[in-house]
Amino acid sequence: MVSTVALKSDTRQRFLLESCDVRGQYISLNKTWLDACSRVDYPAPVAKVLGEAFVAAGLLAATIKFDGKLTLQVRGSGDVHLLVVQVTHDGNMRGLARWKAIPEQTSLLEVFGQGAQLTIAIEATEGAEPYQGIVALEGESLSDAIRQYFETSEQLKTHLQFAVSEHSACGILLQALPVDGRTEEDEDGFNRAVALAESFNAQELLEKDLERLLHLAYHQEQVRVFDAESVAFLCSCNRERIDGLLLGMGLKEVNDILQEQKQIEVTCEFCDEAYRYDRVDVDALFNATPGYENTNDDSGVAH
Repeated sequence: MVSTVALKSDTRQRFLLESCDVRGQYISLNKTWLDACSRVDYPAPVAKVLGEAFVAAGLLAATIKFDGKLTLQVRGSGDVHLLVVQVTHDGNMRGLARWKAIPEQTSLLEVFGQGAQLTIAIEATEGAEPYQGIVALEGESLSDAIRQYFETSEQLKTHLQFAVSEHSACGILLQALPVDGRTEEDEDGFNRAVALAESFNAQELLEKDLERLLHLAYHQEQVRVFDAESVAFLCSCNRERIDGLLLGMGLKEVNDILQEQKQIEVTCEFCDEAYRYDRVDVDALFNATPGYENTNDDSGVAH
């Protein structure tokens, strides 16, 4: 059945609570979230934590200036043993979850197991050195874990709230401005901003746009809102990359697989797009590549 719920646009948006010395990020994922879920039949508890990871990764990417991609990954030994979400600097997102059983509880320990780790990595397209931060997954929720990551690794007071439904995933992030970014000292500003944000319930986060949320909670504060940016589900897999994978395997190994299976199928883990190669495809690929001559004798010898 097609949902009749009116969806907001897929956007991320920055704002400042100037009277609180707090900066904020907001993200609303609708078609992006539907596209991510359309490829795999995720059980509801797994979909919920994956949706939170999409929101978290989108919020984190919006707080950092980089040219490349940010990856948020959670690995553990529990019912859900892997979460991966990637976001490019221009707002393209993809992600997946892998599970062994459907979680019966919602706490991080129950979902991901003892000793689970949160990894945040940034790969720059060029120039900058890659970054990777790894911390133990602690707290009752993913928002708790990321808050602790910021307070431990970056010494930044941070607050996050997520809301995930079948057709939407939204969230908000608040951070105390660094001391050198403040115009006036307000020691209670961050606590006040968090207390007001916690007045939002999940339905309000899912249904109201940022300006309505800010007016609802912060109408007595000085607020500045910046232009919204679009986000979308877009996987970076393509035929050319799979061609490169097969060429890297070498003609002999590819021919051995063809001889056994009659067809090669490579499925992208992120979007479940299937790339299929038969004998004609393989011959065309290797014959068009300098250094190979496929004599079609299944010898797999490069000339």
